[in-house]
Amino acid sequence: MKLTPILRLMRPVNCIMMGSAVVVGAAIVGLDRFPSEWIDIALGFTTAFSLTGCSMAFNDYFDREIDAINEPSRPIPSGEIKPTRALQISLGLSLLGLTAASVTGPTLLVLSLISLALMILYSTKGKRLGLMGNLLVSMCIAIPFIYGGILIGGSPPPTSILFSLMAFLSNTGREVNKGIVDIEGDKARGVRTVAVSRGSRGAAQVASAFYISSVAISILPKLFGLVSSLYDLPVAIADGGLIYSSYSLLRNPSRENSRRIKNLVLLWMSIGMFGFFAGGLT
Repeated sequence: MKLTPILRLMRPVNCIMMGSAVVVGAAIVGLDRFPSEWIDIALGFTTAFSLTGCSMAFNDYFDREIDAINEPSRPIPSGEIKPTRALQISLGLSLLGLTAASVTGPTLLVLSLISLALMILYSTKGKRLGLMGNLLVSMCIAIPFIYGGILIGGSPPPTSILFSLMAFLSNTGREVNKGIVDIEGDKARGVRTVAVSRGSRGAAQVASAFYISSVAISILPKLFGLVSSLYDLPVAIADGGLIYSSYSLLRNPSRENSRRIKNLVLLWMSIGMFGFFAGGLT
């Protein structure tokens, strides 16, 4: 089997972002401990990377009929990867991630199992629960920052909690945003996303509310003196991007523009994460 379809199934950009979130969470607790803790940090990155890839493959397996309508070029509906092979890839990645977590200790293994359970719940049942399903995904997105803090510090500091909350809110907006892109296939399969139940414009309003909520929370780390000045520029860019994305989505909640915005939001989240890393090193 060719490597390219497997990578497309895993969404490596998402995997790297989640692995990086663990590193950011660890760096906030103590960058000076990286030389002595680098093996555990590498294992934490591996866990987040692998479980994210696992969740992408697992979700694509359950969404294969919907993707045949919404995204026919994806590896499974296009025939590049058989559904059973996608499940095998998902299983292999989950075993790799959980093995890496088990080496770092029982607490992190339990947290990894919780994340995996949330992912399975979303793919099998949660997606049909509308906004509740979006919240399940965002919980998995928020966990890596806390995971990184526990990895080398025992407990996450307030900075990590706030960063997790921002990631949770912005990703929930993105998940609702994605529902506009997938509305036809979701409607055909009886998936009650916000876009299906409230229409594209209603979903755009909900997504924008979450985006703007994340922007509002981003002021708190600076207000409470939890971050350095290195936080300011990248987070200002990310905030400006989220405000622009909200404005654009509200003006034009079409499928084409919604697809563009969901991709842009991933960029804003990446820039924001860099700000979390740089500014959190106080």
